[in-house]
Amino acid sequence: MNYVEPIRDVKDIDNICMYLKETNERNYILFMMGIYSGLRVSDILNLKIKDMGKEYINIKEKKTGKQKRIFVNPILKKALAQFIAGKDPEEYLIKSQGSYNKPITRIRAYQILRAVGDKFGIENMGTHSMRKTWGYHYYSQTKDIALLQKVFNHSSPQITLRYIGVDQDFIDGAYRGFRYR
Repeated sequence: MNYVEPIRDVKDIDNICMYLKETNERNYILFMMGIYSGLRVSDILNLKIKDMGKEYINIKEKKTGKQKRIFVNPILKKALAQFIAGKDPEEYLIKSQGSYNKPITRIRAYQILRAVGDKFGIENMGTHSMRKTWGYHYYSQTKDIALLQKVFNHSSPQITLRYIGVDQDFIDGAYRGFRYR
């Protein structure tokens, strides 16, 4: 499995959102769900239309088996309302085009995000980049590592900082700013 990074530049996030909204609404919603919920792609792909349109999304995490309640950010809520209008409640949110009612696969989600990363010159982009992007920007705005550690279910703040790429930012900064004179 390749190591992926968060998208650090907000301009890149905005450009990706605009591009996806104009080219493929389903992929736009996939990306928006990832960067505004912090959910793993496996949990996003299991969501159905009936799970949307509320203040909260209640899920059982596929990886951990734990129940989790996610507040739906107002920006995401607006995008979802437009996307789900008139759709069958039993339909998957991120539905495959090739089958009656199945979600896209994790592999297909990776291919979509990898192609977007290539288009915008973002290296090391994959499905986990969305979750890491949410964490990176949450931490950048709040510096609340304790809550972020709890959200990600990590055992230590150090693991969370490494996961969202903050440790690497500090290391890069140390090299960038180092001078002998």
